[in-house]
Amino acid sequence: MKRILATFALPLALTVGATPGHAEGNAVTGKDTFISRCWSCHSVEEGGRDKIGPNLFGLFGATAGQRAASYESRHSAELKKSGIVWNEETLDKWLAGPEKFVPGTKMPFVGFPKKTDRDDVIAYLKSVTQ
Repeated sequence: MKRILATFALPLALTVGATPGHAEGNAVTGKDTFISRCWSCHSVEEGGRDKIGPNLFGLFGATAGQRAASYESRHSAELKKSGIVWNEETLDKWLAGPEKFVPGTKMPFVGFPKKTDRDDVIAYLKSVTQ
């Protein structure tokens, strides 16, 4: 009986009150949102060209302002010295409002106020940039 109780109690204890670090988004919806709001400035395919903004392939795990050597001269000093490593949480903050997250950034984008839009775009980026 104790063994059965322990089998169910431990997983329950580990999950009660836990919140996910990042909600799962919908990559299909994220693609549509990316195309309508981001694609004019960013490409995502491996070897894709930089546009107004850098190509985003290889984004996850990269350090902000240091990943795209071809884009080096166009990143703001603030972004380069931020030390941000791109992951779901940092991208969520960035996509909510780049200027709020890194004051002085050069990215002319007001952000996605809706969490679902950010989650969807992040899911799409995870599916195409790794």
